[in-house]
Amino acid sequence: MATIDEHLRLVLARHRIDTSALSPVRGVQSVVEPTIRQWGGPYIVDIGPSGSFAKGTAVGGGTDIDIFVSLSSSVPDPLKTIYETLFTAFSNLGFQPRRQNVSIGLSVGGWKVDVTPGRRQDQYGNYHSLWRNKTGSWLQTNIKEHCRVVSGSGRLDEIRLIKIWRNRYGLSWPSFYLEMFVIDALRGARIGNLEANIITVLRATADTLATRRLIDPANTNNTLSETLDANDKFHVSQTARAGLNSPWNVVFQ
Repeated sequence: MATIDEHLRLVLARHRIDTSALSPVRGVQSVVEPTIRQWGGPYIVDIGPSGSFAKGTAVGGGTDIDIFVSLSSSVPDPLKTIYETLFTAFSNLGFQPRRQNVSIGLSVGGWKVDVTPGRRQDQYGNYHSLWRNKTGSWLQTNIKEHCRVVSGSGRLDEIRLIKIWRNRYGLSWPSFYLEMFVIDALRGARIGNLEANIITVLRATADTLATRRLIDPANTNNTLSETLDANDKFHVSQTARAGLNSPWNVVFQ
């Protein structure tokens, strides 16, 4: 019979996403890139993977790949216009895009894809401004800084397991908020101590999700813990509390 640690590692292996240079999902970029380049023209700075795929925290059942479109700071259009015209460009070519908070959702060859356009805040830096549909306002972000903080945290296995748990129970918990919560909850905990660390995270989720304040490391004006409302936080917390009292092979599959 497998130990709890062995079971968790089997679950991680079962939900692993290939993010290597030869990963089939990387081919999605070659499908959507011509549309993006035709739309953005000379203002395109870079197009590449971002989000969970780039950070090493992707799991089956979520978005298969996130693609970030970096635009020059010289783009004259307002952020909302940037978002809407890219949405229209995808729509005109039959991609059937979906409006999301800062990204545009697509289905490409069976893959779930999120494309996010952002305008650089200056000519050479990594800080970008995004249009945020939920609030009808702009948001500052730094994708490279997000990737550095998460991928270098030493908590990728714990983050991936909590995402697997979130997806299994259909919980609403934005990925970057979840990632930063796990990192914060495990501050000072031994790296690699998977069973104990997951218990720590579930306890923190049950007891402190409603009150723990987390700030975007790339934007002190963006409070990550405000991206989930009180009702959703309560539901996530209650599910974590139930998980602490349930068999591991039921909670993590």
